[in-house]
Amino acid sequence: MKVKITDEIRYMGVDDTDIDLFESQYIVPDGVSYNSYLIMDDKTVIMDTVDARKTAEWEKKLLETLDGRKPDYLVVSHMEPDHAGSLARAIELFPDVTLVGNAKTFVFMTQFIGEAVEKLHKLVVKEGDELSLGKHVLTFYMAPMVHWPEVMVTYDKTDKVLFSADGFGKFGALELTEDKDWACEARRYYFNIVGKYGAPVQTLLKKAATLDIEKICPLHGPVLTENLGYYIGLYDTWSKYEPEDEGVLVAYASIHGNTAKAAEKIGELLKNAGVKKVVVSDLSRADMAEVIEDAFRYDRMVLCAASYDGGVFPCMQVFLNHLQAKAYQNRKVALVENGTWAPSAAKVMKGMLESMKNVTILEPVVTIRSAMKETDMDAIDALVKSVAEND
Repeated sequence: MKVKITDEIRYMGVDDTDIDLFESQYIVPDGVSYNSYLIMDDKTVIMDTVDARKTAEWEKKLLETLDGRKPDYLVVSHMEPDHAGSLARAIELFPDVTLVGNAKTFVFMTQFIGEAVEKLHKLVVKEGDELSLGKHVLTFYMAPMVHWPEVMVTYDKTDKVLFSADGFGKFGALELTEDKDWACEARRYYFNIVGKYGAPVQTLLKKAATLDIEKICPLHGPVLTENLGYYIGLYDTWSKYEPEDEGVLVAYASIHGNTAKAAEKIGELLKNAGVKKVVVSDLSRADMAEVIEDAFRYDRMVLCAASYDGGVFPCMQVFLNHLQAKAYQNRKVALVENGTWAPSAAKVMKGMLESMKNVTILEPVVTIRSAMKETDMDAIDALVKSVAEND
């Protein structure tokens, strides 16, 4: 797929449509792109490399575009292997290239590549440093913990382009997602990969607000060229842990189907009560990353779980562990537990939720004995009313 940025800034990225799990954990049915860029000026700069899975394709594209020129610099925004996986090959191809990074970049580079890094040409930059290429002037801004400690972004003040590292990235190969909604897979990418680090993202957004940006070039996903306020606004909402939409996620962990029936009934009753958006998800079978995305997207959640081994059914515990790790906060949650002889799920779920910031547990907490019956409906109706009243 041909990507046009500017006359001097060329897209060197590649699509990976064969990968089954990104980072060995995230399902990517549309693959993923690894983005790299080339700035052609008096001095020539490579902006990041790509995953080792696609080194050969990236190398071919790069050499064809360079057409005999040797790059002067290689800027390393992020040392994670899906971006720096072809760095060693780039150094083999261009042994005289000057590597540009911050102090932490080169610590990580040595860990990945080895002590040979000490013998390479290096330019260590810090906050606000500039690099003149001729017509283009690059300014470097540190973005630690978005989402690794060494991350930095680069601003080209000539073409008003922000090279945003993993910021504003998304799942999906460019050739397969050109006409698809950006927000869905960007949201799933953000909350599962960057979501824990809302405060550092806020710091980076404040820096970006001082710049005149016309294009954003991330390390995954499409180059953003229009309506940048929309994308920046979503990042602002996400990184403040504010709900994006009014709605309810009903997530359930059911062993034999009885808890599932209760969850489906609650979802139906919430819709009948006028809740604008209701999503019901089976934690045993759904894409966990997508359920996490929905948990952060909506302002309320209902958790329905079977008791298990004196605790809660494992997939619910895994889900709540993920929410804890990703700093879930500022939401309202209702609880339903099921147990035949010693219901224990609500106690575990409540304990985990209480460790999260500003999470309100709605009353009543509903206990079902084995299977939902008519005698449970008063409590379920009260729970639905409590959740719906917050719409």
